[in-house]
Amino acid sequence: ILQVAERHLEKLNQRQRETCPASELVVGMQCGGSDAFSGVTANPAVGYASDLLVRCGATVMFSEVTEVRDAIHLLTPRAINEEVGKRLLEEMAWYDNYLDMGKTDRSANPSPGNKKGGLANVVEKALGSIAKSGKSAIAEVLSPGQRPTKRGLIYAATPASDFVCGTQQVASGITVQVFTTGRGTPYGLVAVPVIKMATRTELANRWYDLMDINAGTIATGEETIEEVGLKLFEFILDVASGRKKTFSDQWGLHNQLAVFNPAPVT
Repeated sequence: ILQVAERHLEKLNQRQRETCPASELVVGMQCGGSDAFSGVTANPAVGYASDLLVRCGATVMFSEVTEVRDAIHLLTPRAINEEVGKRLLEEMAWYDNYLDMGKTDRSANPSPGNKKGGLANVVEKALGSIAKSGKSAIAEVLSPGQRPTKRGLIYAATPASDFVCGTQQVASGITVQVFTTGRGTPYGLVAVPVIKMATRTELANRWYDLMDINAGTIATGEETIEEVGLKLFEFILDVASGRKKTFSDQWGLHNQLAVFNPAPVT
């Protein structure tokens, strides 16, 4: 066994970085610890970057069933065809049934932290969450763990838990992840770089060594959504190219993988 392992390690050590197009990227978009600014600053900027990536031929993945279901009427018209629209509704229905079987208290979403951050209800939260998807057509819908067969904007039907969503996006093949937060969370993944984006300048200043990009400048009028979105797009390319390192990777802040919820949660 050791001899086989040594042979494989020798091959791995011969790997060299190769130039590849942006179209080869699979970028996951996620939010956690959302606040009232998530849907105003960071998430719309992520949506702008998402559209730029899709225009480059890349694959962009957004997720979190319980944080999009209350805005599903805005997503189904963006389905590239009727089949994709039906798949969106099927995944919402599956998760609704899963929560009903577990007699889950749906008032737990939004969380106390979300409410303290200014989010009034789950509809408001959903409207902010789907802003990460930009304006592109939805090309495909994935069940948990499935890999995309198409490029463009993909919806991966994952739970909303940071750890579970991150794990399932990794299982679906992401190469980089963007994570927006308003309340702040030390979330990170060891398998792929996680770019952390603050919704407010106060959080970016307080966690200056954890937040890679500050979207709070949109709220203060210092930058536009498009300017911050372009900055994120360029940062994604820099991180994927190895030119820059995320704070999560720099400090080794990585969570354990969690394949699915330990119990039905919203």
